[in-house]
Amino acid sequence: MFIKFKVFGHLMSVQRKDSEWLLFMESETSLRARVYDVVIPPELREEELAGYLADIYHEQASAQYPSVERDES
Repeated sequence: MFIKFKVFGHLMSVQRKDSEWLLFMESETSLRARVYDVVIPPELREEELAGYLADIYHEQASAQYPSVERDES
């Protein structure tokens, strides 16, 4: 199962595999590319993911895209 987020205007997803979280960039054509340079701590709970992604990617915040939100679509 992939959990999708809008990270300051960029679509990303997170997947729990075994005991680790995997992070992916999502394209508008549903292509998914793994992000290897960001490691999500394995002890992080699902409800903490948006806050963690906001901390990591806060430099990408703008007036148009000020937050990280879970994407339910």
